[in-house]
Amino acid sequence: MLHPEQWLVIEAVEAHSDAQHRVLDRIVVVEVCADGAHALRRYRDLRQEHPDRELYFVHTRSPELDILERPWMGVRLSDAPHAAR
Repeated sequence: MLHPEQWLVIEAVEAHSDAQHRVLDRIVVVEVCADGAHALRRYRDLRQEHPDRELYFVHTRSPELDILERPWMGVRLSDAPHAAR
């Protein structure tokens, strides 16, 4: 393992959906982070800068990624001010 016991921000370069899970076929490490709070901040910053990229923040203690897909059932926060009209 290249990054044992580390928080990472990763990008899915190739991925597909399988039943209710997102399966990441090929990933790249975008950033190694000092802790979970830093990983979350970097994830949020990168998602804001690059909304088209499939990014995740993970800890390497888990041997497998278990990413559940949930159906979209709401309004995006960026659309919320328009919905109140």
